[in-house]
Amino acid sequence: MGAAAPKRPLRVVLMGQALLQHNLNDTQWPAAGKFRALFSGADAVFTDLETAIKGRYAEAPLREGTFLHAADAGIVDRLANVGINMFATSNNHAYDFGPGGIRDAIDALDARKLTHAGTGMDLAKAAAPGYRTTESGTVALVAMASGAVIAGGMAGPNKPGVNEVRRGPKGDLEEADVARYLASIKEASAKADIVIAYQHNHYWEKDMADTSPWQRSLAHRAIDAGASIFAAHGAPLLHGIEIYKGKAIFYDLGGLFFQTVTKPGYYPNEVWQSVVVDCHGTKAGFEKIGLTAVQLNDTGTGGPTDMTTRGMPKLAEGAEGKPILQRLAQISAAYGTKFTFTPRGADIVVG
Repeated sequence: MGAAAPKRPLRVVLMGQALLQHNLNDTQWPAAGKFRALFSGADAVFTDLETAIKGRYAEAPLREGTFLHAADAGIVDRLANVGINMFATSNNHAYDFGPGGIRDAIDALDARKLTHAGTGMDLAKAAAPGYRTTESGTVALVAMASGAVIAGGMAGPNKPGVNEVRRGPKGDLEEADVARYLASIKEASAKADIVIAYQHNHYWEKDMADTSPWQRSLAHRAIDAGASIFAAHGAPLLHGIEIYKGKAIFYDLGGLFFQTVTKPGYYPNEVWQSVVVDCHGTKAGFEKIGLTAVQLNDTGTGGPTDMTTRGMPKLAEGAEGKPILQRLAQISAAYGTKFTFTPRGADIVVG
């Protein structure tokens, strides 16, 4: 039996991935209040927890140096404090502290009653949907990662890990892994009003700003299986947006926080730009999708060596945000997607 019709259109907010390594207070992150206000009233507010949680069960790190992104569970409180309540945990850093790190992240989210999907204490749990039920209906999340997962990080029948969709020897996605992903989407669609199908993708093209044809095919298959939204992260910058059969595809939403310790200039300017997406709709499709531009600071407030406050987001309003949205409109035009610009940001033409 399907879910009952929602009382009003559900409001689902999505944004870039959260690579947050420092538990910033509102003084250190002055824009926190504006994000909290923007997210207020939403039924589900989604990001990817791109940071490995180091807690009581963490084992010796399996990754070292610049690309070990780790923090304690306090960062979950920081994100939840502004209203984020739905997290993908499937990414290339989820297994950085081994099976214990998988458990630490899950325990941190469960203790705060936050919805999550993408990792688990076995493969069935890692692949299973997470559900968030509100007065207006239910939002489900099915999450997986493809590429750059540490060897041994895929969950197994009796092994904690990531819901991984792998590539075969010819470069195509393993159909058994894709089938598992699509089956979970179909399961979620039977129980929820809106399903988010998530991919954390590191099978990049030669230029990480390019979207792969196979990813577009996968997104269409996810929608056909019952997803209302296909959303991806991985390459740390925006890719295009497509409206497919009245449903929304976000090929890469870039970053919300990007607290990398790479040297200044390592990444292009586009890496420090993203959007918040505000979707209003039902199982049948979306009646409104709004966009608000986001600008991250590529240098900490204390200077180039200040990594604590590097990669923090603020809402890019007015003239500051328009170039970000114009660039996103340009790269989305390849999918026939049309934007209308507003004083606040932009809306996607969904009808």
